[in-house]
Amino acid sequence: MASQSMEVVAKALEQQVLQSARMVEEQLDAELGKLERMDEDDLERLKERRLEALKKAQKQKQEWISKGHGEYREIPSEKDFFAEVKDSKNVVCHFYRDSTFRCKILDKHLAILAKKHLETKFIKLNVEKAPFLTERLRIKVIPTLALVKDGKTKDYVVGFTDLGNTDEFPTEMLEWRLGCSDIINYSGNLLEPPTIGHKSGSKFTKVEKKTIRGKGYDSDSESDDD
Repeated sequence: MASQSMEVVAKALEQQVLQSARMVEEQLDAELGKLERMDEDDLERLKERRLEALKKAQKQKQEWISKGHGEYREIPSEKDFFAEVKDSKNVVCHFYRDSTFRCKILDKHLAILAKKHLETKFIKLNVEKAPFLTERLRIKVIPTLALVKDGKTKDYVVGFTDLGNTDEFPTEMLEWRLGCSDIINYSGNLLEPPTIGHKSGSKFTKVEKKTIRGKGYDSDSESDDD
């Protein structure tokens, strides 16, 4: 009885596979048919459209680079922050502190993503130079990433909570998290974060408050001595 049921399931699966293969084959045949029916004028127009799209993409790339995209860089003061976010549609700003070890970890990943995602500007700002801005944005934990779209702060990545609670998260994990906020063009599956490999790393821990010009900030590092 069990073997008969298995045979039925196997046949059903076989039929589904064959049906899917037929659909793919039909789609390919249809595309090939279109190409075969094209005359020289049609092919020339197709070529022109593709060339135009390439020129447009190259122009957009140059515009982004002229605005500081493509590199991860530090801005000198909070005054510069407003000019930077006004100038670009998508901005990731890392609010950091020199004494917080996890800020250095984020620096490494952000430098990689800045080169990969030219559509987004990646900058960093020392909280000690931005007391007004950090208070205005209610930044209490360092590091914090402010994700700014069209001049407005849309989301925050606070500490490493969203990155697997580990210091050893891969760049792909941060890339996925930024993609979830639509601050970069993410081509992966937003419903499923990348898996974190081997080690579990250190746990998310808040330590004693540090004072920055009279303001208290929590650190998302287990040690600030590094």
